[in-house]
Amino acid sequence: MQHTNLWPVIEPLLARAERPARYLNHEWGAQAKQDADFSFCMVYPDTYELGQANQAVRILVNRVNATKHLAAERAFLPAPDMIALMQKAGVPLFSLESMAPLAEFDAIGITLPHELAATNVLETLSLAGIPLRSEERGENDPLVLGGGPCAYNPEPYAPFFDAISIGEGEEAVPELLGAVRRLRQEGAPRAEILRQLARIPGTYVPSLYRWRTEEEAQAAGSWVEPLEEGLPSQIVKRVYTQFAESDAHEPCVVPFTEVVHDRLNVEVLRGCARGCRFCQAGMMYRPVRERTAQNIVNAVKRGLAETGYDEVSLTSLSSTDHSQIADILKSLNCAFDGCGVRISVPSQRLDSFGVEMAGLVAGQKKGGLTFAPEAGTQRLRDVINKNVTEDDLFGAIDAAFSAGWRRCKLYFMIGLPTETDDDIKGIASLARRAYDRAKSNVPPDQRGSVRMSVSVAVFVPKSQTPFQWDGQISPEETLRRIGLLRRSVKYRAVDVHWHDPSTSFVEAVMSRGGREVADWVQRAWEKGARFDAWTELFNQEAWREAASELGLNPEAIAQATYDTTRVMPWAHISCGVTSRFLALERKRAQQETTTPDCTYERCTGCGACPSVSADNQLAQPRVGQGSNAAAAVEQEENHG
Repeated sequence: MQHTNLWPVIEPLLARAERPARYLNHEWGAQAKQDADFSFCMVYPDTYELGQANQAVRILVNRVNATKHLAAERAFLPAPDMIALMQKAGVPLFSLESMAPLAEFDAIGITLPHELAATNVLETLSLAGIPLRSEERGENDPLVLGGGPCAYNPEPYAPFFDAISIGEGEEAVPELLGAVRRLRQEGAPRAEILRQLARIPGTYVPSLYRWRTEEEAQAAGSWVEPLEEGLPSQIVKRVYTQFAESDAHEPCVVPFTEVVHDRLNVEVLRGCARGCRFCQAGMMYRPVRERTAQNIVNAVKRGLAETGYDEVSLTSLSSTDHSQIADILKSLNCAFDGCGVRISVPSQRLDSFGVEMAGLVAGQKKGGLTFAPEAGTQRLRDVINKNVTEDDLFGAIDAAFSAGWRRCKLYFMIGLPTETDDDIKGIASLARRAYDRAKSNVPPDQRGSVRMSVSVAVFVPKSQTPFQWDGQISPEETLRRIGLLRRSVKYRAVDVHWHDPSTSFVEAVMSRGGREVADWVQRAWEKGARFDAWTELFNQEAWREAASELGLNPEAIAQATYDTTRVMPWAHISCGVTSRFLALERKRAQQETTTPDCTYERCTGCGACPSVSADNQLAQPRVGQGSNAAAAVEQEENHG
């Protein structure tokens, strides 16, 4: 399998590029597989620093390379300065391992990590010399596959992909590529290959479905109509059912340059059943699957030995929920005592972070801690089903600052359904009391070093969640509420940061829109929109002008609130959780009623397990902490 080596034309550009190490191959751990006759390039549609840290890229490249006849390489979107140099020199987008043009690969896969990466998908295809739309590609063009979190509403991206894989890719992606290889060897034309891919579970081929009108969609219960017999009317996500038993050690590439999250990452569990009603990840990764403590500890030891890192992150949606997290941390602290190794646990769960956990996580190096109350009042936390209380937060702060931490970040959302000005003021009140609590737990001579920061994101209604029917507040209203929050925070030691409401607005349109939004993405890209997640590069004018030229009303898409009977543009995509359950959760939110976590209590009837033929897999029974434990006792008494 021979590709053109572009290194001779890339090397002269590097002297003029910022951070040339982004574009160098042969990093430690990189693999260039030779004994294969089918080539695949996994692309992250942003710069190397962001993409190299992405676990999906690492996992899928490893899985494809472990499959006979298939070889996988990596590619990242160059930074704007390098893009300009490449365009001027006529150099196409290339892979890292072999410095080969993407257009020469049999297939490329582009992950969709967040909504603001949409224009970067087009920038990637354009720089690679691949036609932007599936209908424009010929027999010799690579198949363009998509996947990732945004695939759960694929329509704003649909015309740009030949096929989109819904769900987890460990088994699905090698299966898809194997099918493409076989069909090409049999001489099948591109159209027939797409027909066959559409019959592989979890695979959506947009070109084989007609986009219905509003009236048709509401009557039919779906916005898409299959154009051929035998195509599924609903695409159900794929789940890697062997995750819990699989080796937690995932070979990784050690970059030449510093990247985001530049450390060893070991995935300890997958899925979350907490049921926060705004959280797409909590719905789409169900059921919960835990790897065992021994599996995780062995993976950390091996990973640190192979990479030379001195920090490991135990990753998941909620790592402190792991039923054996205390055993894992005790074993790792013992194994690396005196070695200067830092063990971090992201996304600490408030009602799981007690005194013991604070001591176990502390280790030898203490950075900042992050907790996410999400809302400033208990009423609103009940609306969003956060299932934590102020006592949980203050207990976590007591434990952490007594154990030696001096910095803490609190995450909140603004614009949540039913939010009032009192809820906004509640954020300021909670932050002030948390700061006072932190100071009271440190020696008097160290209180000047205590820092509390408040980070506020704008609520974005996500597909496949109970709040998918709820609209986003306008950017103007967002700024008003942020102003109210800032005026309500009286302590200079409490810093307030907030997300740009204009980027959150585009995110909401991408999250809730149908196939018509794809035209908006392309027109905005043609007007210069790209790297929209970079605050300094976000081009609001390009998006505004594109909507005006197309006659699109993005405000209606982002801000409209619907009844739960409305068929949404992603109704043909299933994350396993039923629409009936989502509608019930929306009703419970309006009633300020909470729903328990099924990994601690009984099944809540979300439908995920039977839909994907999998169940929760826990390393041992979970024991509730804080308010979670109190809720469990109450539930037991009510059903005793």
